[in-house]
Amino acid sequence: MNFLKEIQKRKLIIGMVHVDALPGTPKHKYPISQIISHAVQEAKLYEQNGLDAIILENMHDVPYLNQQVGPEITASMTAIATEVNTNISMPCGVQILAEANKEALAVAQASGCDFIRVEGFVYSHIADEGLMNACAGELMRYRAMIGAEDIAVFADIKKKHSSHAITSDLDIKDFAEACEFFMADGIIVTGRSTSEEAELSELRKAGGACKLPILIGSGITLDNIEKYWDLADGFIIGSYFKEDGNWQNSVSTERIQLFIQHLRKLSNSSTN
Repeated sequence: MNFLKEIQKRKLIIGMVHVDALPGTPKHKYPISQIISHAVQEAKLYEQNGLDAIILENMHDVPYLNQQVGPEITASMTAIATEVNTNISMPCGVQILAEANKEALAVAQASGCDFIRVEGFVYSHIADEGLMNACAGELMRYRAMIGAEDIAVFADIKKKHSSHAITSDLDIKDFAEACEFFMADGIIVTGRSTSEEAELSELRKAGGACKLPILIGSGITLDNIEKYWDLADGFIIGSYFKEDGNWQNSVSTERIQLFIQHLRKLSNSSTN
């Protein structure tokens, strides 16, 4: 399945696989073989229960390095993504925190992934890791240089866990327009932090400012998906699909199934 073509045809539900803490990080405790096995297990669980795609992310690697992850992280994510893609047929994306976007692209190309989620694509912001500057020019040149143009780039705008005071004179529509001009394949809108809902007004502004597919990247649950359904082309869901709604826990089959059942009802009602 071509991720970009699919999201242009229908709305996609994308599950987060938060891989266990990787070698060299403070919370690392499992051998890489066990980390890979856990990621494969969760990816297969998502696919078996009707999701459309997944994203692999090193969210347990706290505290995150600012744009400069070590080769051990890139190597580990490549091994994980390769094995995951061997075991599933749905699209798989990669994000490497924090703003290690070139590394994510390299991992995606080496492992056969379909897309990457990137931070800091346009404009600068202050994240909890520090100052992050725009990377679009360097990243898209790198994509061309390694022949990875078939890997879609989805860019966060007005990203969560960040201060945007230095761009306070810009509206979210300015970010959306800049992403489209700088050749992103799609944009991601979030709330202010993990699990926090995106603002409806922000989504409407972003959607009206560009023709790119829009993903909602935080805060989607069984209880609020209906109000967001017509405002986005896809939904990235992490916390809600985990046990007790906590992103640090394992994926919950029951939560996925309840969500997908509700989604089928919503889809059926919208077509009647």
